[in-house]
Amino acid sequence: MDVSAGKLWGLRRLADGGGRFKMAAVDQRPPIENLVAERRGTSTAPYADVAAVKALLVEELAASSSAMLLDPHYAYPAAIRHVMPSQGLLLTLEDSVFEETPVGRRSKTIDDWSVEKIKRAGGDAVKVLAWYRPDADAAVCAHQQRFVAEIGDACRRYDISYVFELLVYPFPGEAGHTTGYVEHPGKRTEHVLASVATFAEPAYGIDLFKLESPVGAADVPDLDGPAAAEVQAVFDELGRIAGRPWVMLSAGAGKEAFRRILTFAYRAGASGYLAGRAIWWDAFQAFPDVGAMREELRRDGRRYMDEINRLTDELAVPWTRHPVFGDGPELAGAGPGFRSGYEGFGAEE
Repeated sequence: MDVSAGKLWGLRRLADGGGRFKMAAVDQRPPIENLVAERRGTSTAPYADVAAVKALLVEELAASSSAMLLDPHYAYPAAIRHVMPSQGLLLTLEDSVFEETPVGRRSKTIDDWSVEKIKRAGGDAVKVLAWYRPDADAAVCAHQQRFVAEIGDACRRYDISYVFELLVYPFPGEAGHTTGYVEHPGKRTEHVLASVATFAEPAYGIDLFKLESPVGAADVPDLDGPAAAEVQAVFDELGRIAGRPWVMLSAGAGKEAFRRILTFAYRAGASGYLAGRAIWWDAFQAFPDVGAMREELRRDGRRYMDEINRLTDELAVPWTRHPVFGDGPELAGAGPGFRSGYEGFGAEE
């Protein structure tokens, strides 16, 4: 399968030398802002505090990561200097504030931010989260589909990799309703699978899926327990439906739960992870003692990353070996006519 020059290079940059993704996310906004504001006793989190926390996370975790996911509010301006030139760089595009309605959520992009700016800032990939439920109101589903497709068009135009994240969520009034960026404990497996099937269509232009566990993190069984085969079959179906390389997100899962999730996912063909709070949330509880946070990240955060990196090396499937690529990804337009045929940065289709 042929892959355009920018997308091919971007995916290679996000992965390690073996083609596996070991990506740390520090783009989270409300979870960090809320805890900082609570500890400071303020209505909103001081910018300097959030920026300092994100700089610390990047500084301490970059060496264990194949790529870092940053936001343009805090992490990029405060911590880009800590991202190593040898690493991949993802930048988030979706606004953490979404429209909550009784019949579904509508996503939007961050104001004054775009695919073009991400490309110009040196990003190797655009990361987008879309809340989605296939049983939401038809107009809401249509809005979310347009939102995703328009970004996909822009990623094609600027020839940059599109990393797409999906999360099922509770409607207002449902048990466990929250607007926080956490796993919906009452999610239905069929909703997760149907959502992935929708956006696996070529029109959306997704290059790499960032997916949640198709079963609740608390319900993921022991790897060799009596329910393991049934759960593995669900993960296998998730990978089949995705139809392209995919990684797992943590969505606030605990360390042991996420380790089990990764193992099922790798057995189903996943190529790595893009995770945040499973790695650094425990250390963040020491805020505002930044020294204690740093110590905990070095003692526990890095150790956990080393553990899941070893697991990734042992079990994850390199993205270049995904069946969608056949014998492997090839540069689109390779040959003597490449320079003439390649439309390049910002080309209109």
